[in-house]
Amino acid sequence: MFSSLGFFKQTPCPEYPHCSLTPCLFSHNRHPNLNDSTTPRKTSAVHTLELDEERAEVDQPRKRRRVSAENQDHSLLRNASKESSKASFPSISQANVLQAEEPLQDSDDALPRTASRIISPPPRRAARAPTTKHTLISNGPAAKTQVIQTDESTPAPLSAAKKGPSPRVTGPVETLNPKMLLSPPVSHPIRLKLLTMLHEQMTRLNDEMKQSEDASKATLTMSASELITQALDEEFQMARKSPAVYQNVIKSRIMVLKKMKLAVWKSERMKKTAERLPKSVPKESSPPKPIETGLTSAEEVALVPRLVAQQEGLNRHGYITSMPTETELETARKGVESAQGWELCDRCSTRFQVFPGRREEDGALTSGGHCTYHWAKPRRPEMVKGENRPRDLKYACCDQTVGVSTGCTRAESHVFKISDSKRLAMIMPFETTPGTDRPNIHGAVCFDCEMGYSTFGLELVRLTATAWPDGRMVLDVLVRPLGEVLDLNSRFSGVWPDDYANAIPYNDASQQVTIDATTPRLRIVDSPVKARKLLFELLRQDTPLIGHALENDLNAARIIHPTIIDTALLFPHPRGLPLRFGLKMLMKKHLNRDIQMGGSHGHDSKEDARAAGDLVRYRIGEMWRKMKGEGWTKKDGEFFPPPGLSVPNGAARE
Repeated sequence: MFSSLGFFKQTPCPEYPHCSLTPCLFSHNRHPNLNDSTTPRKTSAVHTLELDEERAEVDQPRKRRRVSAENQDHSLLRNASKESSKASFPSISQANVLQAEEPLQDSDDALPRTASRIISPPPRRAARAPTTKHTLISNGPAAKTQVIQTDESTPAPLSAAKKGPSPRVTGPVETLNPKMLLSPPVSHPIRLKLLTMLHEQMTRLNDEMKQSEDASKATLTMSASELITQALDEEFQMARKSPAVYQNVIKSRIMVLKKMKLAVWKSERMKKTAERLPKSVPKESSPPKPIETGLTSAEEVALVPRLVAQQEGLNRHGYITSMPTETELETARKGVESAQGWELCDRCSTRFQVFPGRREEDGALTSGGHCTYHWAKPRRPEMVKGENRPRDLKYACCDQTVGVSTGCTRAESHVFKISDSKRLAMIMPFETTPGTDRPNIHGAVCFDCEMGYSTFGLELVRLTATAWPDGRMVLDVLVRPLGEVLDLNSRFSGVWPDDYANAIPYNDASQQVTIDATTPRLRIVDSPVKARKLLFELLRQDTPLIGHALENDLNAARIIHPTIIDTALLFPHPRGLPLRFGLKMLMKKHLNRDIQMGGSHGHDSKEDARAAGDLVRYRIGEMWRKMKGEGWTKKDGEFFPPPGLSVPNGAARE
């Protein structure tokens, strides 16, 4: 035998009253009338089962019946429902009284009492028609009938008879479970406990808002799913933004909610509701700052040599200041031959092989298939006050964490970039700008290049030059690269295949220079050597060449120029090279001007060249105000130091 756990205490004993087991597992409790020895065992068992069935019916909720009222009025329905409920659902005490008043039949052929009990017939189902239906709604001991207008094909829902606004439709209900984090600040049970406490306080305030008599409570109260969503979002933001002090922050928030008055909660809800509404017309941005140097164009040209960068030390940061020797070129040539065309992808860092002139068996230019990469650089989000550890790096293009995502953009092939001056000189030799034996046409020249990827690395695809300080266009040409094109890098270069298809040969003046009224057609030259030659016609060695991050442009055109004004050096980063500010940020900071707003359409080299020139004019104005404060004067385009101050050559440079 096994120990009794009470599982059968509610089940009648099949051997009662002749059961001889002292510790019986079944129930021996019976009604006094049922214990009479004259009662047959068969009838006793029947009554026992009947009583159990009636108990089960009483324990179950009453069913709501729909009764058609085509030929009956409301009073008859109510009376019928009452009699039906009394006959169908007698209480336990009423059943006992009935059994006590009616003696049990001694004959075995007598039917049980329940077989002759009066019951109400089932309600007749009415034919569906577009008429008014009477829906029986049970509410308490007495049933009530309400008239509800329903559709001909849809039964009247019970909720339609209730007064008040209908509940708001929301999305799928979330569970009260903390959202996943790559590096959670605490364990999951602790987060769940704190989240539950936060949700309880929000629920309390929301219930108070429902019970208030405020006219705006219908829009400010939240459903159960909205409460869970808000609690999850708040907890997630605290865990993500303040992991070092997560527990302190969320406990403080819980205490604030616990002590919060209803008026404060209402104001918070109004703010959150306003955030979800469509934004109003954005504020007009302040106008760009005008560039006021206080000098004429000729005087600005006279001062600009003071901003020329010193050549010493620039070669450590990518600037080529001298020609590679033949020995260095030979060493580089042997290294390229031994590499057999294997390169490192500039985007995804995958090793792949390049086939200049195409591979013979299938005509492929590269191996390795498609390239999946992030086109933006990773950035570290700003730290919140109280955090002790820096945040994870995220890509600006897709806001994904570094090391989690393999890429958000797909290209047809891998690409590479050559930075070594010896390998660059192997493809196209460097050349120094001409001397001073020619007239100086322009006081200074602003210069910008756009590059694309080919089988020879990052090559020149567009060259633009403007006169300084007036910004007049003096040269703008497309360049056909030396190698086969792998990717024009259009997102940044702004050069697209259609530009090449619609380009005009540089020396052909007979063709139309515009595609339509607004789209100009660029002229194209056959090679970077030709584009460099056209630029040299505008320069001398002492002509200031202005640009931003000029080492990239000079290396792409294979130019060595000793007189450069680089805005990346003119407005240095506080931590020094190789860190530098972008041209877009410098224009916004100093001139409140937005540039490079084309998005995926790419940059415009004319805009970038003129932007660099405007930054130089801005610095010229600052320099002249400082010189005037020191006592400098100007006359007929010449600048004179204050009396008693001797200025050697180059001493006034900045």
